Amino acid sequence: METIKYAVQMRNVTKRFGSVTANDRVNLDLKQGEILSLLGENGSGKTTLMNMLSGIYFPDEGHIFINGEEVSIASPKDAYTYGIGMIHQHFKLVDVFTAAENVILGQDETEKFDRKAVSAKVRDIAARYGFDIDPDKKIYEMSVSQKQTLEIVKALYRGADILILDEPTAVLTPQETDKLFAVMRNMKKDGKSIIIITHKLNEVMEISDRVAVLRKGEYIGCVETSQTSPQALTDMMVGRATTLDINRPDPVNPEPRLTVEHLTCLDKDGVKRLDDVTFTANSGEILGIAGIAGSGQKELLEAIAGLYPVQSGSIIYSPEGKAPMSLVGLDPMAIKKSGIAMSFVPEDRLGMGLVGSMGMTGNMMLRSWRKNKGFFVNRKDPNELAKQIWKELEVVTPGTEFPVRRLSGGNVQKVLVGREIASSPSVLMTAYAVRGLDINTSYTIYNLLTDQKMKGVAVVYVGEDLDVLLALCDRLVVLCGGQVSGIVDCRTITKEEVGLLMTKYRKEA
Repeated sequence: METIKYAVQMRNVTKRFGSVTANDRVNLDLKQGEILSLLGENGSGKTTLMNMLSGIYFPDEGHIFINGEEVSIASPKDAYTYGIGMIHQHFKLVDVFTAAENVILGQDETEKFDRKAVSAKVRDIAARYGFDIDPDKKIYEMSVSQKQTLEIVKALYRGADILILDEPTAVLTPQETDKLFAVMRNMKKDGKSIIIITHKLNEVMEISDRVAVLRKGEYIGCVETSQTSPQALTDMMVGRATTLDINRPDPVNPEPRLTVEHLTCLDKDGVKRLDDVTFTANSGEILGIAGIAGSGQKELLEAIAGLYPVQSGSIIYSPEGKAPMSLVGLDPMAIKKSGIAMSFVPEDRLGMGLVGSMGMTGNMMLRSWRKNKGFFVNRKDPNELAKQIWKELEVVTPGTEFPVRRLSGGNVQKVLVGREIASSPSVLMTAYAVRGLDINTSYTIYNLLTDQKMKGVAVVYVGEDLDVLLALCDRLVVLCGGQVSGIVDCRTITKEEVGLLMTKYRKEA
């Protein structure tokens, strides 16, 4: 019988931050030449564990073995010595340098930088694994997918045999994801060992050989992908049976609430961020906005909310039973004073949404409450509301007065979404409402948005996960390069068709 060879073995690895135990005696095995998915809710300790393997953190207790030998990894440099490379969610590239220059950056090269030799080696790696990369291209000219490709090439150039990918498909189209998976399979064939951290269960089922699950810092178990299901994995992560169905009732008597026509916006350098955008958001429906990163989603919501200057075009708000009103030229305070019931959950949670030094109660008081039937019963007292959001959305905080900036990103998001829904809007706009949230909380948020839709609210939902967009939304506006490349029915369109629309206007490299 063939002996199993392990690339990585972590034994009783523990990491504490003050009184918080992020990883508690975790055991994890990665076989040579396999793709292992690492799953867990937010705060389960996935990234902390991988940061110890890649030298960013040092374990308080436990042992790490690489290819059967115990090692001490005290820095990312040590990690590379043992052939470990981590590709983070936020790329570490210098924009004005070429791909080849970024690859060599930080290397202990005593000889002069030989651009030709580096470019040749990069091309060789690209050809070997099926990467699409030009070594002489500047970073600022690259798409998100190409930047990610470069990060992987950088790790391979430095001799990595063990690769850790943190949420690698978060910003990719379905077509780019397929390309990445093809490359990962080629690397596996070549004997590389890969750990992928992801929240997307369909991708876990497609790409991985085995799945390891963490819950609240503890190792729960590891299963063969071929012998499990998304539902079983979710139950393992959460610790109880959960529902993975998004309820999508048909819109009832939809009426235009927000009409955007020929909207064009320029940034401070005069570059068009939105170009002749036209669509309508109706009451009683969820309108999704899709596009690759930087296609104008952020600018669109900010323009509607009065936070981004409009060059030309119109934004008309049509309240039920009242005369339509133009929003162009109004700042957020003027919109509020006009009695327009609009809520906005921005992408920048602490920068624009909440005051970090204040607790939940203080942040509730930033909103004026109207007595109205809805998801939260008592709106009179901001402290009562804070307590209800704390309970309903399971916000992990010592108390409602605890500064929100000291909460995790997922918990900050819960506070913000809860507060905006509680203000009884007639238009609710959310930018990446579940970014960084675990599966269980994400489904809570989806259900909250659907509740709002059923109450006749026009919900505008900007998201990254196409599977969710197509299951949650009624219609989808697809943006590409600041233009609308299509407005489609989510019940009939396929993910691949949306992927093509997302890249429709992209200039070929």
